[in-house]
Amino acid sequence: MNRKESVLNKLQEWGIAYNVYEHPAAPTVEIAKEYWAKIPEQAQHCKNLFFRNHKGNRHYLVIFDCDKNIAIHDLEKSLQQGKLSFASEARMLKYLDIQPGSVSPFGLINDTENHVYLFIDKNLEHAEKLSFHPNDNTASVVISNHDFKHFLQLCGNNYEYITLY
Repeated sequence: MNRKESVLNKLQEWGIAYNVYEHPAAPTVEIAKEYWAKIPEQAQHCKNLFFRNHKGNRHYLVIFDCDKNIAIHDLEKSLQQGKLSFASEARMLKYLDIQPGSVSPFGLINDTENHVYLFIDKNLEHAEKLSFHPNDNTASVVISNHDFKHFLQLCGNNYEYITLY
């Protein structure tokens, strides 16, 4: 079973409603926007960045509006977790079973020890629907915010909403 099928199967298993939209590979937000424009339902498309702390013993997934940019130094101040750097591909595979260009909170289904901590931009807290890759950048999944919060509870990872910009 591939990564996308694993995500969709887990969402079905957990009774979480979603819509999936297939598209060509979209490893960057700029490329993905071209395909997201063709999605018939309104959703807040998200940027997902995976970081590690200076010691490499803590990992963070940061989720925010795809139209925003955040400087790492500003992020370090907001998160108050010390010096951050982007996690390596090896760490992405180890903790979330994802590859660069496909980072998504759906990778949490593979974090069985709940190692990854999420920081979600407060501006997304009340969005009606959110959109993420299903651990594969050849599709986008639209999910209600209510169901996304339920997904996070079922995964068991700690998370918090914070002001990023």
